[in-house]
Amino acid sequence: MTNFKLLTATAVGAIMASGSVFAADCPIKIGGMAPLSAPGTVVGGEAMRDAMLLAEADINAAGGVLGCDIEVVIGDTEGLPEKGTALMEKFITQDGVVAVGGGYHSSVGVASKDVANARGVPVVFAETWNDTITGDKQKYVFRIAPLSSWASSTIWQYVLTIPGIKKVAILTENTDYGIPAAEETKAGLATGGIETSVYSIDIGTQDYAGIVERIKADRPDMIITLATGEAGYNFAQQAADAGIGPMDVPFVASQVSLESKAYWENVPDGNYAFVQRIGVPESMFTDEGKAFAAAYKEKTGKGAVESYAMEAYDSIAILAQAINEAGSTDGDAIVAALEGIQHNGTLGKIFFPYGTGKAPSEDGHGDEWWHQWPDVALTMIQYQEEGENSGEATIVFPDAYKTGDAIIVTE
Repeated sequence: MTNFKLLTATAVGAIMASGSVFAADCPIKIGGMAPLSAPGTVVGGEAMRDAMLLAEADINAAGGVLGCDIEVVIGDTEGLPEKGTALMEKFITQDGVVAVGGGYHSSVGVASKDVANARGVPVVFAETWNDTITGDKQKYVFRIAPLSSWASSTIWQYVLTIPGIKKVAILTENTDYGIPAAEETKAGLATGGIETSVYSIDIGTQDYAGIVERIKADRPDMIITLATGEAGYNFAQQAADAGIGPMDVPFVASQVSLESKAYWENVPDGNYAFVQRIGVPESMFTDEGKAFAAAYKEKTGKGAVESYAMEAYDSIAILAQAINEAGSTDGDAIVAALEGIQHNGTLGKIFFPYGTGKAPSEDGHGDEWWHQWPDVALTMIQYQEEGENSGEATIVFPDAYKTGDAIIVTE
């Protein structure tokens, strides 16, 4: 494979620069959390794993950390809270990691963060949205994914712009992601006078026949899917088979639909689906983002790079920079470096304005903004050609990133 050097000269300098360097055992180990088996989102976990291993290779090619190579120890959370907690314990007590990146499911983040915080091991969560992950202001917990309340607002604000939407069906999973996301979306839609019905499922549900028939009988003007994992493919296609899929009514598919190849294989009747995406269009990527996209596509054979892969890469790269700037693998020193960091990532310039030095309340924000990156770009895309890549799909919202008008289908 081509040796892509994703890190700019500035980033390399930041990673290699340090004051009095703490003598570290080599290699320096960083944990990488990802759902690699069911009922977790396996395609998402595999994307994150590939991205974190690319970060490992690039950091080591740039000189490593504190004079050592890093080793990203990948662990499978299975998308389950108890597995995430056990994995965090293993990372710290058996693998000897000095920090942890990655993480996909909110329920895993909610459960595992307490273990890391109690043991003084910094975590930069990549794709865990639940507001409470940062909302209890734990010293060692950071996040570069958007807040759930913030992400949900992108969906409901877009729905309010579509004429004729009076009733919405929300399919959500009974998890720390799905429950608050459905509540936030329902409340937002209510501000525009839109009626909602919420249908809850367990994570990993495969058969939606009963729920599809109930939704069909309710005759919604739009369907919103707030569920993780490949099960989202099943719901979309089963809804399509029943005449209420993306080609029948406006339909927001689950985020895993960004995995274009898997989406079209599993949802052949999925054209016109809307999907929420984190990050700007590929044409607007940073230099780091463009280099990562090229390397990732070559490694995986994919035609587009998913936002959670970029988040996973950045979670490892930002920890490497923080360790070097701290000049130490000590948890407190890494936290201090993270609170002052300016990281040129694939998703943009990453920083954390609120922490021990400044409370979120000083700027009128809630506690959930603690150790939270505030500049995450959120967009709504729509597949408008069968088989197209998510990176080439039309961006329909917000106006700042819009590349075309939505195609609105009706029964």
